[in-house]
Amino acid sequence: MSGLEREIVDLLPRLRRFARALARAPADADDLVQLTVERALSRRTQWQAGTRLDSWMFRIMKNAWIDEGRARTRRGGLFAPEEAGETVGDDGAAAMAARLAVRDVGMAMAKLPADQRIAVALVLVEGFSYQEAAEVLQIPAGTLTSRLVRGRTALMAELAETAP
Repeated sequence: MSGLEREIVDLLPRLRRFARALARAPADADDLVQLTVERALSRRTQWQAGTRLDSWMFRIMKNAWIDEGRARTRRGGLFAPEEAGETVGDDGAAAMAARLAVRDVGMAMAKLPADQRIAVALVLVEGFSYQEAAEVLQIPAGTLTSRLVRGRTALMAELAETAP
C-alpha cells in the first residue's frame, strides 16, 4: 500500500462522518465515501504532495454529493427513511439515550439548508478551521462564517425546542 493509500485509509472515519452530514442515510453515506475514494484514487496525479489531503478529499466528496444530488433529481429516486433500521440490535438504556441524542442532532441538522449543514459539518464536526472549510467549499471565508452562524443558531433553536 502506498503512502497516499495509507493516508486515505486513515481519513475514512472523518470522510464517513462528513458523508453522514451530507447524505444522512447510512447506506447513501457509505456509497458516497466509496465514490470519493474511487475518484481520489483514479485522480491521484491531481493531488499535490505537501498539500492537505483531507481538504482535497472533502472537496471531492462535496462535488460528488452535488453530482449525486443532480442525478437523484433526474431519477426521482425514493429511499427508506434513516430511522427504518437504526435501532436494530442493541437494547441498552445508555445506548438508546445516545442514539436519541444523535438522532435529535441529526434531525436538527437535516432541517438546515444544505449550505449551512455542510458548513456546520466541516467546522463543528470535522474540526476544520474556517479558512480550511472555506477552501474545501471554494467560497470566501466570510461566506462560510455567515453560513456557520446561521446554521449554529438554527441548530440551537431546534434542539432547544426538542429538549425535555
